[in-house]
Amino acid sequence: MRHARRRIVRRVARLAAVGGLLVGGTMVTRAVASEPPGASPAPHTLAQSASGAGAGLVARLGTDRTAGHWIGADGRPVVAVTDESAAQAVRRAGATAEMVPRSMTELRSAASTLRAAPRVSGTAWALDYRANEVVVRGDRTVSGADWSRLTDVAQDIGGFVRMERTEGTFTTRLNGAEPILSTAGRCSAGFNVTDGTTDFILTAGHCGPTGSVWFGAGGSGRQVGTTVAGSFPGDDFSLVRYANGKAGEGAGVVAVGGGKGVAVTGVGTPAIGQRVFRSGSTSGLRDGRVTALDATVNYPEGTVTGLIQTDVCAEPGDSGGPMFSEGVALGVTSGGSGDCAKGGTTFFQPLPEAMESLGVRLVVSGGPGGAAGTSATSAPSASAPGASAAVTGGVAGPSLLARLTDRRNAGPGLLVVAGSLMALVATRWIRTERDRKAYRRHYSATWG
Repeated sequence: MRHARRRIVRRVARLAAVGGLLVGGTMVTRAVASEPPGASPAPHTLAQSASGAGAGLVARLGTDRTAGHWIGADGRPVVAVTDESAAQAVRRAGATAEMVPRSMTELRSAASTLRAAPRVSGTAWALDYRANEVVVRGDRTVSGADWSRLTDVAQDIGGFVRMERTEGTFTTRLNGAEPILSTAGRCSAGFNVTDGTTDFILTAGHCGPTGSVWFGAGGSGRQVGTTVAGSFPGDDFSLVRYANGKAGEGAGVVAVGGGKGVAVTGVGTPAIGQRVFRSGSTSGLRDGRVTALDATVNYPEGTVTGLIQTDVCAEPGDSGGPMFSEGVALGVTSGGSGDCAKGGTTFFQPLPEAMESLGVRLVVSGGPGGAAGTSATSAPSASAPGASAAVTGGVAGPSLLARLTDRRNAGPGLLVVAGSLMALVATRWIRTERDRKAYRRHYSATWG
């Protein structure tokens, strides 16, 4: 009876050990196959598809029956409509319809009236699709008299123009940063573009006029390139031709610091509510949401229109740096107010408009050319000549060995596997030892 119980215990132990090996192996396999925690600061969402669906509905229904679109809290596109038939068309397309009193045509007409008014430096306005209003902001440099005159213009337009005062100052983000320097100041490189023959850096227009010569940061004195085209004010973009005509290795990667980079896969237009990322040489990688489109900013140097408004922070020196989402290039940093300690508002020059005006196309990951700015291992900015961040999508993650030894990933599975192997070895050793003792007893009894 006692021997039977021992056999049952040994069999249960072996079965448990084998089961542990299977479970542990599954845990390790899943951990290795999945993305490690924190591997990408720009997680994949459905923002791009939602943005495209909303834009398609607005284009089909027209500006007299719609008033913009944005991404809802559930990730689905929301379209502002002015009549029930338009609302039904939006719902049939699988989007959410929001009834509003004013159309996009009316909102744009109000913005045109504001642009026609006497220019007041330190003011900005944008179309708030969700509130169905035009929001006018004035920074602390705007005098009481100028603000009063602009308020009168807003009141004449109607009750859908909202006036707000803001702290800080609306300025371009030029001084005090690396990685590219000229006599005009310091900026961050944006995206790499090409005309099919020559490679360029697309950055902010206020960084320097045509003819500006740019050098690498760090005191190397190496010439990066020369500004050959641009637009500022009005728009805010410029084109820097590489000194040797080629960007080099890693041109389709945006550096985000720590030797990591995001592979650029294409160019697009953001939607209100979309999560976006910005990389700059002063404040590094930052994220936030798009809060408005078609924004106008009256900088001290001049007025810039058609900008993307966000709640992403930025600081001097971040000018020209890239804004992207899920590997899709969206714009380059123009300016704003506030800083990354208290937060603020940052405006971006949309990329499609700039590239069309300059006659260039984006260099994407795996495409021709190299990188712009400084090395991906230096302060975060756009990709740099000789960038070392070689990735195929998302942000470069740790090696396979690091992921295997990461206790947050494969560690628990490895512990289960190790324990199961020890249990198997132990049961086998116990059985062998018992067989050896039984043989000795039998030998002793036989030969006395």
